Amino acid sequence: MPMMTAFTFPGQGTQYAGMLQQLPSHPVVRHSLVEAQRVLDQSLGMLDTPSALTDTRNVQLALLICGVAWGRYLQTLGCTPDYVLGLSIGAYPAAVIAGSLSLADALTLVDLRGRLMREAYPSGYGMLAVTGTARRCVEAAVARCQALQLPVYLANINAEYQFVLAGEHQGLQQAVGLIRAQGACSSTLLDVAVPSHCPLLARQAEQMLDACNAIEFQPPGCGYVSAARARVLYQPQAIREDLALNMARQVHWHDSSQMLAERGIRRVIEVPPGSTLTGLFRRVLPGGQCYAVASTQLATLLHGNRT
Repeated sequence: MPMMTAFTFPGQGTQYAGMLQQLPSHPVVRHSLVEAQRVLDQSLGMLDTPSALTDTRNVQLALLICGVAWGRYLQTLGCTPDYVLGLSIGAYPAAVIAGSLSLADALTLVDLRGRLMREAYPSGYGMLAVTGTARRCVEAAVARCQALQLPVYLANINAEYQFVLAGEHQGLQQAVGLIRAQGACSSTLLDVAVPSHCPLLARQAEQMLDACNAIEFQPPGCGYVSAARARVLYQPQAIREDLALNMARQVHWHDSSQMLAERGIRRVIEVPPGSTLTGLFRRVLPGGQCYAVASTQLATLLHGNRT
């Protein structure tokens, strides 16, 4: 019996300069790159330079193109997903690989998404990862900050003791101080310039919904998992709304990965450029095969570790 497989697609913070120059040499990849360049009407080399990647619009487009190119390449090699699951912007390449959204339409939507997010919060805001503490401690610190009128929110629940906060930089640092007052933890300011997955982007999410409503979506060819709802979606309208509104919705990655484990997933492949999602999945699928394409030999990805 074939092993049940899920593809995961990372979000912002995983990008690096030159990522689009390191894609596989294969006709399906070249076709994807040509299509992307045609739709965007710009050289893709202008998306992944160090200076270009300071712009969230370029980051999101580069992640979309990279995810679709790698996903299609794996599919040509016979590695096809039963489910796809994307984190934030990763939901867009997930929808393309599932067959629910065309690459051309995804490029148009992500171009708009990036511009809306950039213009909403050009500076002073971002996201911060917190690990090694309990959820109740994080929620208490966030509630305290909000009582002080500081725009800070719990954006991602990635694992039992791993969270991401979103908001204004000063508020994020105050929240970390409050969390540390309750016990030891570590924190890292992420390479993300926008406070995603919280009400600060509610207005931009509604604008995205208007744009998505003008796009034709198809029923997916595999299970599309909403990281915001921790549910498998099969209806085009449900996927449309999930993509449009995910920028303002809390991410429930831990619940989503647990749900897939309960559905019988035994192999999880994280599409480049990320590897963090692989580590998260190993915690809920200790007996499964969890691979990041960026650090795994192709034979292992296709056939598993036989040692």
